[in-house]
Amino acid sequence: MLLDMEAREIIDTAGDVSDPRVGLRAVASLRVLTESLELRQVEAALRAGLSWQDVADGLNVTRQAVHRKYSKRIDPSIPVSRRNRS
Repeated sequence: MLLDMEAREIIDTAGDVSDPRVGLRAVASLRVLTESLELRQVEAALRAGLSWQDVADGLNVTRQAVHRKYSKRIDPSIPVSRRNRS
């Protein structure tokens, strides 16, 4: 995981338009970090008993979108029902 200072530097670099090549690499790094954190939070939510709909609401996406994105990526030991309760 990135240290706070490293994350701050990446955020600052991603917003700096003086060198687009460097900025684009910083944006790509942020995307990787965001995807990793999002997966961890989805798994934590499901472990806590939240439904796919609850997760979708938290991410401001549809239930279908979050299920399609994460149903095959989550830790298989996480018990999730096949039918989603709202």
